[in-house]
Amino acid sequence: MSVTIDITGLPHERITFCPSPLAELGNALHALAEPAHHARLHAWTTATSAALEAELADRLLEADFMWRSTRSDFLMPAQPRDTLAEELDDLDRMDDERFVGAALEISCSTSHYPKGLPSPLVDAWARRRALDLAAARGPRQAAFVERMLAEPTATRAWIRRLLEDCDQAFFADTWRRVGVQLAADARHKTELLRRKGLAEALAAASSALSLEEDGNGSRIVVDKLVHGRTDARDTAVTLLPTVFGWPHLFSLYSPGWQPVIQYPVASHEVGGTEPVETVRLRLEALTHPMRMSMCRNLARSAYSTSELADAYGITAPEVSRHLAVLRKAGLLITRRRGRYVLHQLDLSVVVRLGSDFLESVLR
Repeated sequence: MSVTIDITGLPHERITFCPSPLAELGNALHALAEPAHHARLHAWTTATSAALEAELADRLLEADFMWRSTRSDFLMPAQPRDTLAEELDDLDRMDDERFVGAALEISCSTSHYPKGLPSPLVDAWARRRALDLAAARGPRQAAFVERMLAEPTATRAWIRRLLEDCDQAFFADTWRRVGVQLAADARHKTELLRRKGLAEALAAASSALSLEEDGNGSRIVVDKLVHGRTDARDTAVTLLPTVFGWPHLFSLYSPGWQPVIQYPVASHEVGGTEPVETVRLRLEALTHPMRMSMCRNLARSAYSTSELADAYGITAPEVSRHLAVLRKAGLLITRRRGRYVLHQLDLSVVVRLGSDFLESVLR
């Protein structure tokens, strides 16, 4: 599963790496709303939450569906600016239907998002859906959505003031620190793109990004547990580096929007480097009760096929089939000793499996 962005014939000059203060503020708000997703930011989220005035914290809670479990598309600018104020000015120029439609895409809908939805301001079904989804989040969130649908212009002004107050309360100081790092990362990726090509630049940004080229054209592939396609041949692609967004890898691919990818800047921590398909293979390999039992032996020592067959009372071909599944998933270390082939569980891979799984589902 993946998100595919068709870039056939798109000049590299229209593929841009650039930091965005609005996108990073959205990430910071998500980290405050879901600190368990962001263990690296524990000190920052704890200190920032403790220092928030109660009134601002309450206002953030009202609107948190825009950044808690999903990310409103307007928080990922296709044309980043130098300052948050400039990006908020760009949002002010967006029409109400587009803004409200993006703000009220409350769920991570893998069925509706790739097709695009009509704005709740003009479509009765979309309006009912937005109200139902908001009601599940709580009465304050439901009341906020009702207000946005009834008074979109006033509610948009309320959202701008909220983001400006967050900037004054904590984000301006934070951006002064991380903005420099993100700008340096974007310059590095831009130089890689110029000197070594798009494939190198994407690989440097994230192991979950790749360039696919064949007789049908060129595509950027984003390795995620969702399936989607979009076309950037007549527009552009923007890639936003983030510090506060790790481990998430966001992709904006809704119809009518320029594709945007937000990637976490490089990290040297364990986990988070395996493709989604590899993680899936490893989890599936371990679900079979016989392979689970065999791992008990393979974790302790190296065993031959015949030894495992004797231990579990099954035939050598049956053992070989189970070992083949484990080997294909990358869970085994195999070596030869004389005429025997010995198999052992790769403990380093198993130890990382939990963090790799968590990164995959949060990506």
